[in-house]
Amino acid sequence: MERRQVPLYLAAITVGALVGWLVPAVAPALAVTITPVLGLLLFATFLGIPLGDLGRSVRDLRFLGTVLVVNFVIVPVVVFALSRFVAGDRALLLGVLLVLLTPCVDYVIVFTGLAGGARERLLAATPLLMLLQIVLLPLYLLLFAGPGAVALIEVGPFLEAFLLLIVLPLAVAAAVQTLARRASAGPDDRGARAARAVHTTMQALMVPLMMLTLAVVVGSQIAAVGAQAVDLVALIPIYVVFLIVMVAVGIGAARLARLDAPAARALVFSGVTRNSLVVLPLALALPVSLALAPLAVVTQTLVELVGMVILVRVLPKLLPETQRASRRS
Repeated sequence: MERRQVPLYLAAITVGALVGWLVPAVAPALAVTITPVLGLLLFATFLGIPLGDLGRSVRDLRFLGTVLVVNFVIVPVVVFALSRFVAGDRALLLGVLLVLLTPCVDYVIVFTGLAGGARERLLAATPLLMLLQIVLLPLYLLLFAGPGAVALIEVGPFLEAFLLLIVLPLAVAAAVQTLARRASAGPDDRGARAARAVHTTMQALMVPLMMLTLAVVVGSQIAAVGAQAVDLVALIPIYVVFLIVMVAVGIGAARLARLDAPAARALVFSGVTRNSLVVLPLALALPVSLALAPLAVVTQTLVELVGMVILVRVLPKLLPETQRASRRS
């Protein structure tokens, strides 16, 4: 399964789309499962990261600084330019701004790892990315959409998602890793053996969990997007162009910052991948007159998932391991 990740992920997206399209009644049930399934996927991901090395990753100021510049200086400029194409439709404009201005803090870590990127360094940057997007999103909305847009946004979904999808899985993974390290200390330590078994099992389930996540997300949203396809089709070129531009920006920024190949791949994924699953509740809380906003967010998710699956295969070729760079901060 590890050797066939890309076709398996594309198959999962296809199955999810077919189920969601042919049996639209299952969409609400699938939507409810997104958070627990994604939380389980992130738990498995965190188990594979040496969490004891996170302190060293936090001190990698070169990487952290580049990630922040890309996400909070360059991305807003790109988003402002692209959002002008839907500036006449307030619902689509808000949807585009909400999703493209917020960097992903959850499954981006998974995709980064699949592409051989420095997922531990990206994980170390997660709290700062989350905090800054909460603080800066209202400012960006004020500048790009006007004062009325700011009054419609609530912070609650950001904090809830951070606790459920980052803090909780991370804490449990740290506990399991701590117990698993005791397995070599004594063969009679049942807790340590159980932790080691959990660790081994979850690592073996990484690909199936990613497939399940992709299928659930796509299946829960495809029918709603399809019903408004005429209005939403104009967003697809915007999202595709954003993805392509940010890949180029990420590669260029990584070279300027002299990042090594794993850090460069992590930077590209951070710049490209957006916080769609977190901002979706924000979009759903908007007034009925802006009902297209959440569908604009979901459309970006569908485009992004396909792009991420392709990037997992392509990015290692664009940024090969032969790229050696200074990691001094």
